Amino acid sequence: MMIAATAALVVSFAGSVAGDHRALAQESAPAETAPEAAAPRGEAAFLKPLGRLASILGSIHFLRTLCGDTDAAIWRQKMEELLAEQAPGDADRRYLIGSFNSGYRAFESTYRECTPAARVAVNRYQGEGVTLAREISARYGN
Repeated sequence: MMIAATAALVVSFAGSVAGDHRALAQESAPAETAPEAAAPRGEAAFLKPLGRLASILGSIHFLRTLCGDTDAAIWRQKMEELLAEQAPGDADRRYLIGSFNSGYRAFESTYRECTPAARVAVNRYQGEGVTLAREISARYGN
């Protein structure tokens, strides 16, 4: 897998400091597949920080949508681009999508309207996302 897509995320995070309102569709194994039969998640060192980045993208996507940002869908789009660029195996893909959805749902269960605290959370998550994307790109990029 390549980590080059995180460099584009750095630009996205840094460029918007201030669509689609749903989390990514959770892809799951067919019901008849036992959990033991599922492919194991990859052991790549960058997968954990990439999962955190996916969670941040999901959180920002929800909060920016809630606060009426006309460009809020960009965060979901960036997640889709990240998945397309990384082309992870099925288990890693489910992990990353699950991380995005988890970040989305964490705020969905708490916020019903845009508040000053929601705006502060967006700014903090964007800062964390910039830092994380840079670290992933610097450490694991080609």
